[in-house]
Amino acid sequence: MELDPVLLSRIQFAFVVSFHAIFPVFTIGLASYVAVLHGLFYKTGNPAWDRLAAFWVKVFAVVFGMGVVSGIVMAFQFGTNWSNFSQATSNFLGPMLSYEVVTAFFLEAGFLGVLLFGRGKVPEGVHLFAAIMVAVGTFISAFWILSTNSWMQTPAGVELVDGRFHVTSWAEAMFTASFPYRFTHMALASFLTGGFVVAGVSAWYLLIGRDVEANRKALSMCMWLLLVLAPVQAVVGDAHGLNTLEHQPTKVAAMEANWETQSGVPLLLFAWPDKEAQENHFEIGIPRLASLILTHDLDGEVPGLKAVPKEEQPPVWFVFWSFRAMVAMGMLMIAVAFVGLWLRRGGRLYRSRPFLQTLRLMSVAPFVAVLGGWFVTEAGRAPWLVYGMMTQAEAVTPSLSGWMVLATLIGYVLVYAVVFLTGGYYLTRVVRQGMLAEEPHDDEVETAKRPLSAAHATLEADAGRQFGS
Repeated sequence: MELDPVLLSRIQFAFVVSFHAIFPVFTIGLASYVAVLHGLFYKTGNPAWDRLAAFWVKVFAVVFGMGVVSGIVMAFQFGTNWSNFSQATSNFLGPMLSYEVVTAFFLEAGFLGVLLFGRGKVPEGVHLFAAIMVAVGTFISAFWILSTNSWMQTPAGVELVDGRFHVTSWAEAMFTASFPYRFTHMALASFLTGGFVVAGVSAWYLLIGRDVEANRKALSMCMWLLLVLAPVQAVVGDAHGLNTLEHQPTKVAAMEANWETQSGVPLLLFAWPDKEAQENHFEIGIPRLASLILTHDLDGEVPGLKAVPKEEQPPVWFVFWSFRAMVAMGMLMIAVAFVGLWLRRGGRLYRSRPFLQTLRLMSVAPFVAVLGGWFVTEAGRAPWLVYGMMTQAEAVTPSLSGWMVLATLIGYVLVYAVVFLTGGYYLTRVVRQGMLAEEPHDDEVETAKRPLSAAHATLEADAGRQFGS
């Protein structure tokens, strides 16, 4: 049986990057939240802020460790599966990925050690500074990664000579037309992810009556944040869509499953795109609304997929439904944020069990939205790896066989299952253990060399105090 190495390499990379992406998008938002908690404790001296900070640092440690482990594989895949791409883009991608390690990862790793093991051992001002530096490091890392990926989406500042990209302008290559929209969109997604996870965990603690004072504070903070950022994300997403329409019209056509370039295009709520037949089945839509959203004109013209050859069209069905999953989760997050505002009257926000249960379930929503948006971004670019300049077939390793990719894909799935289950086990222990009842003394804090062991050490100390009492 013949196996397509290009298709399997795409599936393999999609699996790895999808598994990895859910961790950074959470830690970016959570790192900023932890820094805010340390700042509030430093300013007010309220122990509730300290307990919250200590608890969420443990969660951050576990998730950060899972993100590092799951992300290492991607660098190997550039050489094993996409060697032509790596060779062709080395003049640009090499420095960009190196800058991410030197300026961001080292910063995060260094100050994360102080954040994890310095509690009660360094002055509070130093501990706060470490928390801020970790948060800054996550955003620096996001800058380099999104700048690189944005160049692949809307390449600029380079010329292709004899199969290799040469940088003609670093400023244009780093700050492409899509970068500002993509970076802002991802930053907001990180805050929304962190906000909904913190809100969901705080809601669970309120339901079972644990550390009510601290979790009321945490839930209130998150709901104000979500009330502002969820609608702002919709506005930024609209601007991002307009930018995509300008620079990647075929991707937008796939998002809307629009086959013919036409005016007054309906917004399809449901459809079954058929790429082979070049048409949709079972369409249900709102007349002219897609034109209004995409062009801000009821009679605006929307590009069609048939404007490019079939072999240059992305997987329409996948892009179409991924986009709708992202939008649906976004609308749900906005609705929950406004319901939370309504429930603030009379303190019902903290007592409404149906709403608190809803918040628990909503902890998953931002991850679904992030993955949906990532699928639209990457699958919507197909068959291009560097949009308009290098196809996926041109970028794949020439000596690669389908069976080689399949074997490594199975291996990745098995290894990542272990990583996920192990990380999930530690996260469950952290959440069930809850917050510290009191500040640890120096002799109660164990030193460790790994993020997961830091969380494990604190858990063991907490358990010992509980059983001892």
